[in-house]
Formats: sequence, C-alpha cells, structure tokens
Amino acid sequence: MSSVTRVYAGRLSGMVVRSPDTEPIGRVRDVIVNIRPDGQPSRALGLVVEMFNKKRIFLPMLRITAIEPGEITLVSGSVSLRSFSVRTGELSIMADMVGSKVHTDDPELTELHDRPVEIADVELERTRTRDWIISRVAVFGQRPKFGRAPKLNIVPWSHVHGVTAAGVGQTDTVAEMIAEFEDMRPADVANILMDLSTGQRIRIAGALNDERLADILQELPEDSQTELLEALDIERAAVVLEEMDPDDAADILQELPDAKAEVLLELMDPEESAPVRRLMSFSPDTVGALMTPEPLVLTPQTTVAEALALARDPDLPTSLASLIFVVRPPTATPTGPYLGCVHLQKLLREPPSTLISGILDPDLPPLYADDSQETAARYFATYNLVCGPVLDEDKHLLGAVAVDDLLDHMLPEDWRESGLRPEENEEQQSTQEVKHG
Repeated sequence: MSSVTRVYAGRLSGMVVRSPDTEPIGRVRDVIVNIRPDGQPSRALGLVVEMFNKKRIFLPMLRITAIEPGEITLVSGSVSLRSFSVRTGELSIMADMVGSKVHTDDPELTELHDRPVEIADVELERTRTRDWIISRVAVFGQRPKFGRAPKLNIVPWSHVHGVTAAGVGQTDTVAEMIAEFEDMRPADVANILMDLSTGQRIRIAGALNDERLADILQELPEDSQTELLEALDIERAAVVLEEMDPDDAADILQELPDAKAEVLLELMDPEESAPVRRLMSFSPDTVGALMTPEPLVLTPQTTVAEALALARDPDLPTSLASLIFVVRPPTATPTGPYLGCVHLQKLLREPPSTLISGILDPDLPPLYADDSQETAARYFATYNLVCGPVLDEDKHLLGAVAVDDLLDHMLPEDWRESGLRPEENEEQQSTQEVKHG
C-alpha cells in the first residue's frame, strides 16, 4: 500500500499508530504545528497520541515512516512516554485552529474577501525533506439559513490570514520569536538571546521545549547557561540536563554550587547522570573532561552498509560521524577492548557487505583521558582529524573528543560574546567613539 503524501488533520484524528512490528501504540487525537510569519512554510511538529491507558504523549513527525489510509507506522518503536502539554509557539490543529475564524485573500475566491471564514480542516503535505507542512485549509463561508450545509472552500495556506504562533487572532512576542527560532541553528539562536534582557531570556527559556532549550544552552557562555538553568524549577532543570550532551551537562554542573549540582544529578535518570559524573571526575584541563562518552561505537561483525546507516543519524554531530570506533563487547563506554577505527571516507570506498573488522586503521594512536588540551590540539593537527578516540590505561574506549569541543575550551572565555569576527566589533566601537569624541 502506497504511503500518503497529503492528508487532512481531521482524517488523521482517530487513526491507529503502530510500531515497526505492527504492535498498536494508540490513536491520534491532534496535530501540533509551528506557525511561521511572513509566508514562511508552517510545519507540523508531531502528533498527539492517546495511548490505550488514556495517557497522551507527543510523537515527532520524523518518527513516522508512513501514513497509510488506515494507519500510521513508526520508524522506531522507541517513544517518549512523558505526558503531552502544548508549549508556547505551538498550536494544535483540532483544538486551536478548527472552528476558528480567519480571513482570506485568495484571488480565486473573491466572494470570501473582507468577511470572516471558519476553519473546517487543515491539509498537510510531505516535502522532499520528509517535513510535513501546512499546504491548504478547508474553510466554511457564510452559513446559509434554514439549516442547509455551508459550502466548503479550499484555500492555499499562503492566502489564509489571522493565525499566528500565539493562536488565531492573537499576538505574543515570545511565541512569535520561538516560531522564528524553529529553523535556526542553536548557535544563532544563542546569539539572539545574548542581545536580550535577562528577563526576556528567562521567559523564552521557560517557553522552549526541553530538547530545544538543551541545544541552545550548549551554545551560550557559561554564566548565561547557569543563569537560565537556575531560573528553571529544579525538576525541569534536571530534565534539560538529561537532554544535553554529557560533556556540556558536566561543564554546567561544575559551575554550580556542589550541593545544587548533586541534587540535579540525583534527579536525573541514572543512565543519563552516570556518564556526566564520570566526566566530572576528570581534571577540567584534560582530554577526559572534553570527551563525549557517546561516540559511534560498533562491533567487528558490523558491515559497511550498517555502519553507514548509523553514521547518517541526523542527531549525531558531523565531527563524531566522521570516525567509527570498533571494540569488543560491550559497546557502551567504557567499552570492551578497543580494536581500532574506520574513517567515514574509507567506508564510502568499500563494498556494502564488507565487515568493518577487515578495514580497520589499527595504527592510529589514541588519546588518553589524562592528556592535556595542547596534546589533543597537536593530535588533530598531526593526523588531520576532527575526532579522536580516548582510551584508559587498559585500552578500553572511554569516549571521543571532537575538535569543536577542544576549540570551545581553548578560545578565550568571552569568545561567544565577542562574535564570529571580533575585529569588526572593535572597528565599529572605535568608529562610534570617534563620532562621539
């Protein structure tokens, strides 16, 4: 059965959601969307799914492998079981949009101009990038007398007006800013936040979802990280730390008072806090404190095709995707004996069925947890790498250090505040001083 590429939200409502092994998970109750201003594509973020125990959870659209006429299939059986709640900047189609009054300037429907129309349903279309965007809206015109059914009109989304990130007919600066942030890189959002007042930063942090806030926090200066983390309630702060890369979470916790850091670690899931505690045990100026304990680690029996599929994971930073580490089980860090590594370029040149054990580079020297940052810098310069293995004295893989994390620690502490080209900022400041002199 062919997968659907256009579907109305009303049709999705009530559909069964199944895991890859066809096990039913629940039924769709709503669709969450991000409304973008100025004619930019407005994207569906995910589905509200009611499980069979009546609990409602959020399911990101990228977890969906196919929407078929009778059911929805997931690409993975792993879903977050946290109870769903709408955040600032998000709207639900069935609860917030359907039934609301908007206006249209569709040139094909001049009879509807200058009068309110009612949203009956919203169509979603799948793009080449696998995103689902709002494409068209079904609207009712003026309802006829004597109970006759109103005429249904289909309007392109670009000709529908009156819906903002804050809701239908509403405005909210924070909601609109969060909607603007949706397609921006975390580092660029962090730069915008640095130009806002402390109060505005705290309001936005409170409205962002946990995963997005974690990504942005990692790009902020240390004092701003701790400022925002301490402004959150203690339980949410622990959840945000769980969403962060372990090395970044360890950096923030080391800036907090020991007592509060320990409380946060206790509130975190033990599986998430264990690697953070391990990183915090290393001296701050060593490779051990810089590394991530979650590189791409595989066993010798993995094929090239399988390794490439795992390296394509969009959540894996490009630096960490460049090198695959091969070990004896277990593959969770600290791993079994380290055997060697394979560069991504090497994988691209080999037949898909080849076992990675046969194409290892066993001669690349590793880094060790107690090596200095200068040693790591010399390592990357010598071997032209952006990522390197970090071992303990018994040759077990502890993690990997990436060149971007190294640069983050070797640059001056205020490098984020001074911007990408600090010399331009200095020139502008000098010019202003001359004008006001």
